[in-house]
Amino acid sequence: MSTEKPLVSKLLKILLPLLILAAGLAVFMLLEDTRPEQKAAEIQERIWRIEVETAEPRSLAPEIALYGQVQTPDLLKLAASAQARVAEVAVRDGDRVETGQLLVRLDERDFLPGLHQAQAEVAELQAEILSEKTRFERDRKASEQEQTLLSIARDGVKRAQRLTKQRVGSETDLDKAEETLARQALAVSIREMDIEDHPARLRALEARLSSTRARLADVELDFERARVTAPFDGVVAGVAVTAGDQVKQDAELVRLYSLDRLEVRARIPAPFQAEVSGALASGTLLNAYADVGDVQIPLRLDRVAGEAQPSGVDGLFAVERDAQLLRLGQMLSLRLVLPPRSDAVALPFQAVYGGGRIYKLVDGRLRGIRVESLGGISDGNGGERLLVRSPELVAGDRIVVTHMPNAIDGLRVDAIQ
Repeated sequence: MSTEKPLVSKLLKILLPLLILAAGLAVFMLLEDTRPEQKAAEIQERIWRIEVETAEPRSLAPEIALYGQVQTPDLLKLAASAQARVAEVAVRDGDRVETGQLLVRLDERDFLPGLHQAQAEVAELQAEILSEKTRFERDRKASEQEQTLLSIARDGVKRAQRLTKQRVGSETDLDKAEETLARQALAVSIREMDIEDHPARLRALEARLSSTRARLADVELDFERARVTAPFDGVVAGVAVTAGDQVKQDAELVRLYSLDRLEVRARIPAPFQAEVSGALASGTLLNAYADVGDVQIPLRLDRVAGEAQPSGVDGLFAVERDAQLLRLGQMLSLRLVLPPRSDAVALPFQAVYGGGRIYKLVDGRLRGIRVESLGGISDGNGGERLLVRSPELVAGDRIVVTHMPNAIDGLRVDAIQ
C-alpha cells in the first residue's frame, strides 16, 4: 500500500495539466464555432468638394502689368549767363511757374562794367570812322590844291631852265626850282596814296566796329539774362543756388520741366516685345493706364526705345490726361492693354496649374486640358484674372477654379453650388 500512493500521486501530477489543457482547447473550439460572422469592409472612393465657373469664350483684350518711371526728354537746365552774385531766388523746388515768371535774379551790378566798356568801344570806333571820312574829304580837297602847286612848280622849273639858257638866270635858281618841283611831286604822291588807302582803312574800322557791336550785343544779352525767367509753364525740378552765392558762367541755377512733355518709361517683357512692336508698326493704338491714388491716368504707348535688353525693351508712354498729378522720377504701376484676342476665357489665377494646364468637370471627374496663357485682365473690382485660350474650351464648360495639390485626371469631385 505504501508504494501505490506515491505512484498515484505521480500520475495525477502528470495527467492534471493535460486535462486542463484539453478543457481549455475544448472551450476555445466551442467559442470559435459559436461566434457571429463579420461582413467584409467596403472601400468607398473619396469625393473632393470644388468650385467651378462656366466658360464663356469671347474676344477680350489682355493686359500686362508693368513698372515705369516718369521722365521727360526736355528737362531744362537754366544756367548763369556770366560770373555774378545771386541777388534773389524767387522759387522753390516743386513750385508751379508760368511763362515769364522770375526764377532767379543775378546782381546786375556785376554786368555793368563790361556793358559800359563795350558801349564806350563802340562809340570810340564810330568816332574813328567819322574822323576817317573827314580825313578822306580833306585829302581829296588838298589833293586838288597840291596838283595846282605841282603844276606851278613845273612851270617854275621850265622858266628857270629858259632863263639859264638865256644866261639871265643862275644854276642855283634852277636847282631850287627843281627841288621845289620834287618836293611837291612827293607831296602829291603821298596824298594820292592816302586817298587810295582810305577804303582799306575804312573797312578795317567798320570790321572792328562790327566785332565790338557783336560783343556789346552779347554783353547786353547777358545783362538781360541776369533776370532768369521761365520760358514756359512748368514745374521747378530743383534749385541749385541761394541768395548771396557767387556763381561762375554756365553754372546751373534752376531745373525746369513742362507737364506737357512728361512721359512714362516702362520695361515691356521680352515675350510681348514682338507683339507690341508689330502693333505699333501697323498703327494699332495701344492704351495703358496707371493708378495714382484714386485717379486712373490714361496713357498711350508712343514708341519703343531704340535699344533692347535681354529682359525686354523699354516702352515710352505719353500721358493723355492729369499730368499735374505726376512728378519727375515718380515710380508707377501701369497696365498695358494689348490687342483683343478671340475665344479667350478669364479665369482666376489659382485655376491654372504649372505648365499651362486647367481642369474641367466632366461627369463628376477631373479632365485636364492644355491652355495658352494670353496675359492678365482686370476683373473690375480691383482684382486680376488670367486670360487663357484652348481649342478644347467651349462655351458651357465647367472649369475647376479650386486649386487642388492632388489634382489628376479622373479624380472624383463634386461642385459646390
